[in-house]
Amino acid sequence: MFNSSPILPGATLGVLGSGQLGRLFVQAATRLGYRVHVFSQSSKSPAGQVAHFEMIADYTDIAALTAFGRSVDIVTLEFENIPVTALETLQKIVPVRPGPTLLRITQNRVREKRFLQQLDIPCAPFAEVNSSDDLHHGVAQLGLPCVLKTADSGYDGKGQALLRTAEDELAAWQKVDQQPSVLEAWVDYQQEFSILVARSTEGEIVTCGPIANDHANHILDVSRFPAHDLDAVTSPAERYARQIAEHLELVGIACVEMFLARDGSLLVNEIAPRPHNSGHLTIEACPTSQFEQQVRAICGLALGSMQPTTPAAMVNLLGDLWYSGEPNWQVVEAFPEAYLHLYGKTEPKTGRKMGHLTVLAESAELAAQAARKLREKLPSGPQTNDS
Repeated sequence: MFNSSPILPGATLGVLGSGQLGRLFVQAATRLGYRVHVFSQSSKSPAGQVAHFEMIADYTDIAALTAFGRSVDIVTLEFENIPVTALETLQKIVPVRPGPTLLRITQNRVREKRFLQQLDIPCAPFAEVNSSDDLHHGVAQLGLPCVLKTADSGYDGKGQALLRTAEDELAAWQKVDQQPSVLEAWVDYQQEFSILVARSTEGEIVTCGPIANDHANHILDVSRFPAHDLDAVTSPAERYARQIAEHLELVGIACVEMFLARDGSLLVNEIAPRPHNSGHLTIEACPTSQFEQQVRAICGLALGSMQPTTPAAMVNLLGDLWYSGEPNWQVVEAFPEAYLHLYGKTEPKTGRKMGHLTVLAESAELAAQAARKLREKLPSGPQTNDS
C-alpha cells in the first residue's frame, strides 16, 4: 500500500504518546535530521516540549487522528496503552510501525501469554480470570503465593495484587477493580533482566542485553549493562527475543522482560513494543541508543550496533527526591562520568519518574555503586509509592 523506500532525514515522524520515552525519541530523531510531531492527550507534555508540533486530542478523536496522520510520513508508538482503533485509523493514511496486530497482542497480558505458549517460549504458569470464581479456581490450580494482574494497562506495580493466602482472594479481586485479569504463579527468581530487540523493515534484527534490572516498590530502580553474571543465559535469551520479534513481525524496537529463576531456567515475563526504561543507559553506553535504533528501524535505515562501548548503570530519579525542594544537581555535574536526563515534568510526586542518571565506569557493578551513591547525596523524601 505504501512506498517501501527508506524514509530519509528531513521527513516528519509521528509519535503516539508524549511521555519521557517520546521525549528521548524526539531528541534522537532530531539529531538524525528528522522533524517530529507528537500526539498527546495533555499540553506541555515531556515530548511536546521538544517536538516540532504537539497535537492535543483524545486517542478516540477520529478527526484529530486523521489530521495528525496527514501531517507526518510515518507513525510509531511511545507506549502501548493506546486504543488499537487509533492505529487502524492512522494505518489507512500513513505507515504505522509497529502496527495494530502487534499492539493487540502485547497490550493484553492474556493474549501475550497465549502467544508465548504458541511459540513454546516459557513463561510463568497462568490462569485467565474474569470473575471471582475464576480467581478461586486459579489459586487452586497454581498454588500460593501468586500474583493477580489486570489484563490491560497497569505498569510499575499498578493494577496488581499479591496473594499470599486464600483469604487474600477477595481483597485482590477488589484491588484490580474486578477487571479481566491474569493470575500468575509466583516466580522465585535470581535476577530480572531485559533484552532489547530491534527489527527493521527489511527483517534485519539487532539485540542488546541482557540488561540486569533491580526494582524497588515495583518500580525499576537500577539497571546495569553488560551484566556478566547473566552471560550463561545470553544466547537463549537473545534467541527468544529474536523469535518474538520475527513472529510479531515487529518493525521498531521492543523490550522483552525476563526472569532467571532459581533453578536456572528462563521465563519471559512481558513484551513492551517500544523503548524501555531499562534501555535508557544505551544513550551513553552504546554506539546506537534504543531511541536512535527505533528511528532507524521504522524508517527503513540500516540498524546500528548496540554492543556496549563502556560499562554503564542507570538509576531512576523519582519525585521523592524533590521532597525537600529541587535536588542539588551540582553533586551530579561534578562527576564527569555521570549523565543527567530530566523529563520536563513540572509536578514531582512520590514514585513518579522525573528523570534518570547514567554513570559509566570500568564495570557495570562499579557504575551501579557510583550511581546509587550520587543519588543518595541528593535530597530525598520517603521511599514509598503511594501515588
